[in-house]
Amino acid sequence: MTQQTIQTSQALFDQAQKTIPGGVNSPVRAFGSVGGTPRFFTKANGPYLWDADGNRYVDTICSWGPAIVGHAHPKVIEAVKQAAEGGLSFGAPTRGEVELAEWVRDHLPSMEMMRLTSSGTEATMSAIRLARGFTGRNKVIKFEGCYHGHVDSLLVKAGSGLLTFGNPTSAGVPPSFAAETIVLDYNDIAGVQACFAEHGQDIAAVIVEPVAGNMNLVRPAPGFLEALRSECTKAGAVLIFDEVMTGFRVGARGVQGLMNIQPDLTTLGKVIGGGMPMGAFGGRKDIMLKVAPVGPVYQAGTLSGNPVAVAAGLATLKIVSEPGFFETLTQMTADLMQGLVQKAKAAGVQAFSADSVGGMFGLYFSEQVPVSMGDVTNSNREQFNRFFHAMLNRGVYLAPSAYEAGFLSIQHQGEPIAQIFKAAEEAFEEIA
Repeated sequence: MTQQTIQTSQALFDQAQKTIPGGVNSPVRAFGSVGGTPRFFTKANGPYLWDADGNRYVDTICSWGPAIVGHAHPKVIEAVKQAAEGGLSFGAPTRGEVELAEWVRDHLPSMEMMRLTSSGTEATMSAIRLARGFTGRNKVIKFEGCYHGHVDSLLVKAGSGLLTFGNPTSAGVPPSFAAETIVLDYNDIAGVQACFAEHGQDIAAVIVEPVAGNMNLVRPAPGFLEALRSECTKAGAVLIFDEVMTGFRVGARGVQGLMNIQPDLTTLGKVIGGGMPMGAFGGRKDIMLKVAPVGPVYQAGTLSGNPVAVAAGLATLKIVSEPGFFETLTQMTADLMQGLVQKAKAAGVQAFSADSVGGMFGLYFSEQVPVSMGDVTNSNREQFNRFFHAMLNRGVYLAPSAYEAGFLSIQHQGEPIAQIFKAAEEAFEEIA
C-alpha cells in the first residue's frame, strides 16, 4: 500500500470551512461520520476519480448514482457541448424537454404526465403538495430511514409508539409541519395496515423509497409494496414511489417495473439528468392535471427543463436503454458483492454481509442483510469506518457513511473490479 499525499485536499478543506458551513455543500461529504479529511476532486473519467493531490480512486459512488454510464462518457459530453453552444438557459419551452418526457413515459408507463424540476428534492416536495391538493387531505406517511430530500414536512423521525406523528429532525422545521407526517417502520406491513385503519380518511399520500438507499441499501420485504398499493387504493390516498435514486439505476423501468407495482406518482432525479441538476415528478393524468397552469396546485422553476441538463439526461438514458445494459450491470454488481462476502469470511470477518439491486449495492458489518433502519443502526459502524479508510488508502472511494448505498457504472467491468477485490482483501485482513 502506497501512503497517499492529501495535503492539497486538507488545505482546500481548511480554506472551505471559512466560507462554507462545514467546508462542504452537502453534509455527508464532510467525512463527519467516518473521520479524516474529505477528498477534493478535480477530474473523473469512466470508473475513476482523481483528487487535488493527483491520487486516483475507483469510484463506487458515481456521483451518488447519476454516473451509471461512467464519468465523462463521450456521448454525454458531446451532447452537453452541443446544447451549451446553443445557450445555457432560456426560461422557455424546448424540444428536448418534450423528447425527455416522452422517453420517460415510454419506459415508466405509470408516468402518464410529468413535470421536470432541477432536483430530486423539488420533485418530492412538489409531489407531496400535489397529493395534498388532489385529495384535499393533509397527512402523509413516510418510513424511518427513507430520505426524500430536505423538505420541511419530511425531515422527521418516528416517535416512541407504533403509530406516531413525526418530530422534526432539523432545526427550522416547525413542529406543526412535522405533525402532519406519520412515521412508520420500513417493511412493517402490520404497522401500515393499523395506521390506515386509524387515520385512513386523513391520509393524502404514502411516500416511500421502493428500494431504500438512504439508510444503506434495504430491499422491500415480500408483500410490503403490495400492501402500500392496496391500502392507498382502498383509502383513496396517493402512493408515491420516490425513485430519485432507483429510477433507471436498478433497471430500465425502475423498481416499479422490477416489482410490477404501479404507483400513482413517481419522483425521479440523479440518472435522469446524467450528472446535471435534474429531477421530475409525474404519474396519473388525472392527478397531474391538478398542476398549474391547468390546475390549482402551483409549481414552477426558472431552470426546470434546462436544455443542457436535458441533453445530458437524454444521452445517458439512450445509453442505458441499449440491449443488455442492465443485465450486465446487475450481474457485475451482484458478483462484486458475493466476492466481497467471500473475502471477508476468508479474512475472519464474520459479521459482514452485502446486497445489491441493479447497479446499487449495500455493505453491512452485520451477519445478516438489514431489513430496517434499526438493523442498519445495530451494525458495527466502527468497523465500517476502519474498512472505509483502509479502502480509501488503497485507492477505492466508498460512500463515507455506513448509512449510504453504493453505485457502480457499466465501465467498472474488468480492471476496476479487480482493483476493488485486491484492496478489499487487504482491507479485511487489516481490520480483522
